[in-house]
Amino acid sequence: IASQAPADVESDECLAEYRHLYSPDILQGRVAFITGGGSGIGFRIAEVFMRHGCRTVIAGRNQQRVAEASKKLVAATGQQCLPLSVDVRQPQTIMAAVDETLKQFKQIDILVNGAAGNFLCPASALSFNAFKTVMDIDTLGTFNTSKVLFEKYFRDHGGVIVNITATLSYRGQALQVHAGSAKAAIDAMTRHLAVEWGPNNIRVNSLAPGPITGTEGFRRLGGKFAQDSNQFDTIPLQRAGNKTEIAHSALYLASPLSSYVTGTTLVVDGGSWLTSANSFSALLGIASSSAKL
Repeated sequence: IASQAPADVESDECLAEYRHLYSPDILQGRVAFITGGGSGIGFRIAEVFMRHGCRTVIAGRNQQRVAEASKKLVAATGQQCLPLSVDVRQPQTIMAAVDETLKQFKQIDILVNGAAGNFLCPASALSFNAFKTVMDIDTLGTFNTSKVLFEKYFRDHGGVIVNITATLSYRGQALQVHAGSAKAAIDAMTRHLAVEWGPNNIRVNSLAPGPITGTEGFRRLGGKFAQDSNQFDTIPLQRAGNKTEIAHSALYLASPLSSYVTGTTLVVDGGSWLTSANSFSALLGIASSSAKL
């Protein structure tokens, strides 16, 4: 069936079995640097890339988390995975991680900007610092990492950048002014960098997921509430998505299949943003416990 979801697991574990819909060696010989790669969507992107021949670096703030994730990924795929501690708000930590990656792997071909922070909160209750923190992690973090990669490798060798964004700003999603603003800025950055860096053989695209099961976002942003109250029935494909579906879309954008695709946003949400309710009052009921930073 055209819209049937592939197999996935809710937790941050590797897939028990995997069916290659793309050539198993489509990323053979490539190296991917994935921020936020220790859990959720980033973890599954790392796994799917590795299952297609790619070596990976998973970078995150929690060294223990990325180290444990790396062991799982290596055991499941047989590919190399380097876990590195990075805070995308601090360029010097990115520089150190990129230097270490180049020392180990000699190249970086793909950057996935997946590090992000989010929670539900009405704008009137959002502290100045909470808004700034989300902008710092999402928007500045994406720019910082992209710029470091450009200067240290992509400028002279080309490369692919995939920015994980969101559809929040398309309609002004309730309780999401911080994340929506941050992700909209990244979508703009995607277009600017695609224009400026295209002559350096660098492709830059955004990937905007909808509600995705088994992620921190799903747990914190009302996914269970929406599921229990049958709200996903209003999505054209009538279900939430899963992490494998997002990883397959990232694989497309990172691979030679999208060799003439740059400066665009691929929305992977089952049509959700077109039809889902934007209910301030319903969301407010689940926001209070999530609104602290």
